Amino acid sequence: MTVVSTAPISASKNDNAEPTVHLTVSQAVVKFLANQFVERDGVRAKFFAGAFGIFGHGNVAGLGQALLQAEIDAVESGTEPELPYVLGRNEQAMVHSAVAYARQKDRLQSWAVTASVGPGSTNMLTGAALATINRLPVLLLPADTFATRASAPVLQELELPSSGDVTVNDAFKPLSRYFDRVWRPEQLPSALLGAMRVLTDPVETGAATVAIPQDVQAEAFDWPESFFAPRTWHVARPVPEKSAVERAAAVIRSARKPLIVAGGGVIYSRATDALASFCAATGIPVGQSQAGKGSLPYDHPQSVGAVGSTGTTAANALATDADVVIGIGTRYSDFTTASRTAFTNPDVKFVNINVASIDSVKQGGVSVLADAREALDALAEALGDFSVSDDYRSRVAELAQQWDDTVTSVYNIEDSSAPLNQNQVIGLANTLSDPRDVVVCAAGSMPGDLHKLWRTRDTKGYHVEYGFSCMGYEVAGGIGAKMAEPDRDVFILVGDGSYLMMATELVTAVQEGVKVIMILVQNHGFASIGSLSESLGSQRFGTDYRYRGEDGRLDGGILPVDLAANAASLGVDVVRVNNGNEFTDAVKAAKASETSTVIHVETDPLIAAPDSESWWDVPVSATSTLESTTTAYETYQKWKKIQRPFLRPSGQ
Repeated sequence: MTVVSTAPISASKNDNAEPTVHLTVSQAVVKFLANQFVERDGVRAKFFAGAFGIFGHGNVAGLGQALLQAEIDAVESGTEPELPYVLGRNEQAMVHSAVAYARQKDRLQSWAVTASVGPGSTNMLTGAALATINRLPVLLLPADTFATRASAPVLQELELPSSGDVTVNDAFKPLSRYFDRVWRPEQLPSALLGAMRVLTDPVETGAATVAIPQDVQAEAFDWPESFFAPRTWHVARPVPEKSAVERAAAVIRSARKPLIVAGGGVIYSRATDALASFCAATGIPVGQSQAGKGSLPYDHPQSVGAVGSTGTTAANALATDADVVIGIGTRYSDFTTASRTAFTNPDVKFVNINVASIDSVKQGGVSVLADAREALDALAEALGDFSVSDDYRSRVAELAQQWDDTVTSVYNIEDSSAPLNQNQVIGLANTLSDPRDVVVCAAGSMPGDLHKLWRTRDTKGYHVEYGFSCMGYEVAGGIGAKMAEPDRDVFILVGDGSYLMMATELVTAVQEGVKVIMILVQNHGFASIGSLSESLGSQRFGTDYRYRGEDGRLDGGILPVDLAANAASLGVDVVRVNNGNEFTDAVKAAKASETSTVIHVETDPLIAAPDSESWWDVPVSATSTLESTTTAYETYQKWKKIQRPFLRPSGQ
């Protein structure tokens, strides 16, 4: 690195005789991040793949200058930049791309994201929440106002009469797993080391935020050389206590109708082979959460698909009768438990395998605090020759086949020249994609339909962000997934509502030569919330994209918005399709192409996916003059009667 400084370029000596390097705070950040590594199971890799950034007056002369300098130095020396830079179009989207990258890398690699003072930084707040909720690592470097306050108040600075040290970046505190602000250069080492501790901890990981005032970013300091020494963070696999395994095994041995709920922890732990062996030996069926979909391939004998509010009838029927539920790497979200109505056996017990204690004690379960792979291996040994009955195995197979037949029926297209519905679009995309291809989605009706209907054939082939279910994640997330695994095709399935939130990241895909295949489903509104609104008695109010009518309501004609033309204006190839034949041709061409393609298809939002025969708790107005609302409230009360708190300790 070429050091720009008023001091000599060569290392100097401080009072403690340790060599130092004269760099700005920002140059030190870049140099430090480039030397962070992670290791698990003997495999070591750089933790930061690079830095996303949009520059403004808070970071252009700090981190912007440092990244520029690192890039030029690399070009001049004929090497790759230590911390490659990618320009995004929206700060929230940059965080989404980084998070998606980390998910595809099983949390063993991520990106840093920098933004300017004020709105540039606060635009990252949604991304921070998404990362923390999904427990995915990303380092956020929001710019801050002046530490010296010499020019206060500066442009975009928040002034609070009651507190002089609060800035807009304090909003990151409740959204981050780690937060620090570097008021002085001396604070940088502890701040960055603290961030790395959290980012590389499977229990604590999420957004780590280090806010750096703009004047501090550009300030020079003599740094100990040891600060920049390559540092390897070892990602542990916590082993379970023997007594915990014994307690769990005792509960499982008592089961006649056990069910496994596999969450994202199975995949992040790379415990899928251990899970496949465990359930094949025991015969215990496996339902999968959104994050856990892919824990088993769809056609594994013990796989019964999605479980919960957007689950399959197979998984949900088994959940209803289950006497022991084994949660592995799941946080038991309301969609997974169908708002605590999925498990209705009055004697149901829970065994929870998780690295996080907060999840291991949920539902009153027997806690096995451990890495998923280590726990499964230990539990398999403790259970010995335990197996469910042949009758139960047969019932599992029968229910799984019934659901697979249902999927086949909704995938079926009798007339390949007729308009498509969303089920058929999913079916065609699934059938035409390769087993290792990745489907990316986040919000709307599509995630629920994918959860039920997508036949996952590869552990990393399903990428639906459903912890925050953030509209706009899809394009940015698809870019991040493709950057993480460039040898896979990435299919972004997105509705018009979510597309309109953050389509501009297609420009980033074009800029970086990142090829994605987007299937843009145009149904002129919010299909998911429209359906939910109708079920709650709110008559799809405010969910259609229409003109305002003569009576002042939004019930006029459909808006003449041309999303295909919009996508084309962003630099990608666009194909409009109207039927199965055209869709098939478009996907084949997109897979063969080296550039990003958007496939635009219109569907009917009133044609729904097969019913999960399940529930999601969204309150209904307790009083209303609308018959639709009062009827919905009666249905709501019926479901509330079977909702359970699961407070009784299992195994006691």
